[in-house]
Amino acid sequence: MIMQPYQLYIERIDATKNMARYYAMSIEPTLFGQACLVRRWGRIGASGQKLVHYFQHEQEAVDLFLTLLRRKRSRGYGLKLRSSQTVIA
Repeated sequence: MIMQPYQLYIERIDATKNMARYYAMSIEPTLFGQACLVRRWGRIGASGQKLVHYFQHEQEAVDLFLTLLRRKRSRGYGLKLRSSQTVIA
């Protein structure tokens, strides 16, 4: 059973490289009480791709969630505050 809701949406925009990407993750319960990490990514405005990872325990999903978040932050992804701003902290 999922104890905490985990959802994330981050973007990487670089006009000099014509780059406008998004990355979204969420941890959701399955019908059988397991946890699954759902990842979505692609170009902003496009449907993109989707990948689902299944776990026996929520902590395993959280560990992968945090690992992927650190990796994306190191590559320049940041939270979207307003329609034209992306924050990298």
